[in-house]
Amino acid sequence: MHVLTIAQYFPPDMGGGSTRASNVVKGLLNKGCRVTAICAFPHYPHGKVPTKYRGKLIVCERAGDMKVLRVYVPSIPHSSIANRVILHVCFIVSSLFALPFVENFDIIWAANPNLFCFYSALVYAFIKQKPIVRNVDDLWPEVFYELGLVKTGLMRMLLDFLAWLSYVLPAAITPISTGYKRRIVEKYGVRAQRVHVVEVGVDSVEPLDRSENEKNQFVVLYSGVLGYGYDFDIVFDAARLLEKYENIVFVIRGVGELAVELRKRIRELNLGNVVLDTQFLTPEKLSALLDSADAFLLPMASLGVVDEGLPTKVFEYQAYGKPIVCVSGGEPARYIDATRSGLVVNPEDAYGFAEAIVRIYEDRNLAARLGWNGWRYVSENLTAEKVGARMCRLLTSIESR
Repeated sequence: MHVLTIAQYFPPDMGGGSTRASNVVKGLLNKGCRVTAICAFPHYPHGKVPTKYRGKLIVCERAGDMKVLRVYVPSIPHSSIANRVILHVCFIVSSLFALPFVENFDIIWAANPNLFCFYSALVYAFIKQKPIVRNVDDLWPEVFYELGLVKTGLMRMLLDFLAWLSYVLPAAITPISTGYKRRIVEKYGVRAQRVHVVEVGVDSVEPLDRSENEKNQFVVLYSGVLGYGYDFDIVFDAARLLEKYENIVFVIRGVGELAVELRKRIRELNLGNVVLDTQFLTPEKLSALLDSADAFLLPMASLGVVDEGLPTKVFEYQAYGKPIVCVSGGEPARYIDATRSGLVVNPEDAYGFAEAIVRIYEDRNLAARLGWNGWRYVSENLTAEKVGARMCRLLTSIESR
């Protein structure tokens, strides 16, 4: 089976969308599928397209057994919603540049970003008469509504119609969580049998090293996008409550539109136990940082559609065998509870959040047990090979109809 994958974000880009696309593709290749990937020039999160791609519309590459067709996007940072929309719309157009270079394929997996790349896939499906499977990493346009970015009823009607088309036209839909599946079925009237939950998973799971090095600090780490889907105010509130614990340090690492505001807030609150790190790290340095943490933070914002998803970082956290302190009332809370890989706190409960961190800090046996549970779960269920095998079975069943 030859799978055409359309994904604006793809390695070496960072982030959940890139990880999701990469893990599925690796799994498909592992199952003997052929894969052609159409993706943008590397640009996320820093917005700097490498020199070798500049001045070009399309570059054909090989990555092992995979053909990669990289297409034009402008060198602009993802520092605002407007910039992101420009990049997404640009990719809709530029992804069509690859049409003459795509050999016969059997099925399309429209990976990311959800609502935008589906319409590129629709053109390929119409010309080649092949089925589409539409991936859902985020619920668009619902997240825009909850963030207050869409003001008029007419615009909501238009976006809802475009989203409805993107759900009813594909042969199947692959959301990353049961919460997303529930919303798609209930709001858009899609039959549940056409919606198949396939989690993001992790690229690899290293053997768990249970040896502990002597450290002066207990590091509680958040790593990922500094965006509106996360509540950093509750992290700051908990940090203020825990200032008497000199060994506990909060590290917030990542890039995003909230970076400047977060730095300002840390300075205003005079939080000596909070470190903001916005440096771009190589995969090796990022892995070393994650491995050095004692616990991980997952502070979800109180937005319904955001809290119905499962961020990629959940599985990456679990792969390092460390406990997770999760602020959520939705899908992440249910997942952490089900896998017994961390402590769950109700949103806006800063005292409960602080108490959960202290509990893990003081009870290292509990911390080790929670970390082990998460590590075992992703090892047994959510490696790229296992996620890819599930996706391969689904795509094969649709292609053979």
